[in-house]
Amino acid sequence: MSTIRLTMAQALVRYLCNQFTLIEGKKEPLFAGLFGIFGHGNVTCLSEALERVQDQLPTWRGQNEQSMALAAVAYAKAMRRRQIMVALSSIGPGALNMVTAAGCAHANRLPILILAGDVFANRRPDPVLQQVEHFGNPTISVNDAFKSVSRYWDRITHPEQIISSLPQAVACMLDPADCGPAFIGLCQDTQEIAFDYPEAFFTPTVHSIPRPRPDRDRVADAVALIKSARRPLIISGGGVRYSGAEKTVGDFALKHGIPMAETIAGKGAVTHDHPAHVGPIGVIGSTSANEMANVADVIIAIGTRLQDFTTGSWTVFSHEARFVSINAARYDAVKHRALAVTGDARETVVEIEAALGVWKADATWTQKGKTAFKGWNELLDHHQKPSNAAVPTYAQVVGQVNTWAAPNDTLVTAAGGLPGETAKGWRVKNPNTYDLEFGFSAMGYEVAGGWGHAMAKKGDGETIVMVGDGSYMMLNSDIYSSVLTGHKMIVIVCDNGGYAVINRLQNFKGTPSFNNLIKDSRVKQPFAVDFAKHAASMGALTRHCESLADLDAALKWAKTTDRTTVISIVTDAFAWVPGDADWDVGVPEISDRPEVQKARAHHNEIRKKQRIGV
Repeated sequence: MSTIRLTMAQALVRYLCNQFTLIEGKKEPLFAGLFGIFGHGNVTCLSEALERVQDQLPTWRGQNEQSMALAAVAYAKAMRRRQIMVALSSIGPGALNMVTAAGCAHANRLPILILAGDVFANRRPDPVLQQVEHFGNPTISVNDAFKSVSRYWDRITHPEQIISSLPQAVACMLDPADCGPAFIGLCQDTQEIAFDYPEAFFTPTVHSIPRPRPDRDRVADAVALIKSARRPLIISGGGVRYSGAEKTVGDFALKHGIPMAETIAGKGAVTHDHPAHVGPIGVIGSTSANEMANVADVIIAIGTRLQDFTTGSWTVFSHEARFVSINAARYDAVKHRALAVTGDARETVVEIEAALGVWKADATWTQKGKTAFKGWNELLDHHQKPSNAAVPTYAQVVGQVNTWAAPNDTLVTAAGGLPGETAKGWRVKNPNTYDLEFGFSAMGYEVAGGWGHAMAKKGDGETIVMVGDGSYMMLNSDIYSSVLTGHKMIVIVCDNGGYAVINRLQNFKGTPSFNNLIKDSRVKQPFAVDFAKHAASMGALTRHCESLADLDAALKWAKTTDRTTVISIVTDAFAWVPGDADWDVGVPEISDRPEVQKARAHHNEIRKKQRIGV
């Protein structure tokens, strides 16, 4: 057997460079690049190996381990899980900074390879810099924290171990059912050790995403249940997009007259004006989709994990409604007593389509969806219409940015008030041009995610980031990264004086404003951040807007700039597009506040409406 003598770090890098994937039939590197911050736990060995292949496997220097890993998550989402980025850190605080991003990838079923330095396998110099010590278990390091947020976890204590570990990590990240973050801890002394690796280990390998077919009996059962429906409703989830099933599902809905709602992750599988589309569903959904869900008798859930924001904590649906759940993951498919059809979204819908034949939902039900969606659009128009108010609302800002955006521009946003305002109010013009990270609701994803999307788009349209002032203050350093690397973003900072949407929830559940808006926090004197000046100090081109008219001019200007451009605008902290779905969050059972007592009574009514399921 032919062998190649390499250090473990060199062998790992060579293996990554020899993995490929098919994207639209074209062979591309599976690992498109690496986000890395070097420390003593990886700089001497891994940087030596990576420097040699920097033109083949580019290393991008981040400013913060969490943000660079979030950028990797966004890249995977933009590429619909067909290409993967690596996030690399030293041990200790650098590694722990990536745990949040791993949680984000895990919740959203997205691939990322996380490589972190680890303690010495031989333990000779223990305790080393940044090593925490567990008195009863010396095998534990900070990297054990990744176990709860990884689909695959390993620690390399001998150079031979990567021969079995790396293929397993790749297989996990490419599996539609198990897809998520893969973590590998690399002991510092093991990285340096040379080993005679089999040459076959480095054979170039082309991977493709498997498409598991559903069981025939389950397909037949699903067809029978759908045919029995008088009021069927499709819920299109993120799995539709990752399967590449957007057109298949849209055509299926249209042919059979089934109204099609969308989840947060599924938004953008079809355009806003698709004739079967009835809007987003759930807590931050539309009145139209929620109205249809409330009376639907069969729900066809495709590629969704049925998160509480989709189901309104299981209050959106009739207790008598039946579920057909199509999902690559058995765990997601069997939820809530659903008829589980485990398989790839596209292939499963194709098989159900063939068996359904000419069956079609009742025309009055189809028309009800169109009428409800028309009413929803009119409601959006009302809230997004410019007014003479001194401070614009989120809805007005979102509406204006949406009108200005080109069809191939991509919107990126995440936690705070913008999820609700964009899930409701952003009218998608082209499929797969919307990314709302709300599976984990990770504040700080927005700017970092924008950097990842800008990399993936490669100049095909603008990457538009909408971020609240709270998230901006948490994580903004990749504005600097994007200017340094030449990946342009247009960032709109909506400044509403703090954590406004959680303040709204606090008030709604009976507690006075406290520690959310800056003015309601323990501060000497509240004042606003000059976001334009701050971003300018990181190399961005910037403007601050005082009005919607200013915003219109700034957006037109932003299209002409040659680098990341940041626009700030003050927005109303109390005006929101109303929702009509419930959400189960804890409300005190006992309180001397009448407002809390009233909120608790209302919450008890919410819980009476919940479907009881698993």
